Amino acid sequence: MIIDDLRKTVEGLLGTLTPAKAQQLAKDMLEPGAAKEQVAKTTADLLEWSHANRERLSTFVRREIADQLKAVGGVASQTELDALKKRVRDLERAAGMTASGRAKAAKATSTRTRTAAKRTATKRTTAKKTASKTTPSGSASGG
Repeated sequence: MIIDDLRKTVEGLLGTLTPAKAQQLAKDMLEPGAAKEQVAKTTADLLEWSHANRERLSTFVRREIADQLKAVGGVASQTELDALKKRVRDLERAAGMTASGRAKAAKATSTRTRTAAKRTATKRTTAKKTASKTTPSGSASGG
């Protein structure tokens, strides 16, 4: 019986202790026929203790994980990643880069080159059509 009570107590303190479970645990821990005020106070104490222990355990686990990651090395924290992202964005802006990683000037030059190539192709096609219409024999050839 004592081991069962101890197990329930430990489970209640390490797990999520609901008010109903805390009240039942308080009743089990106190003398039979204990005053309602005493049960209520013990229930509140158990809930507070459970919450504090969960917080301590969470803090311990977070600290241990951070220590292990530092020991491994080469693993960046979220803060370091955010700082690096900001730095890259700033460098891209300073270099005139767009979000896709291309330089704005290179994109504009590429667009101008394509437009000029289209104009040249159009002029060639127009020149060929004009030349084929005015052949020495006077007949139009389908060019």
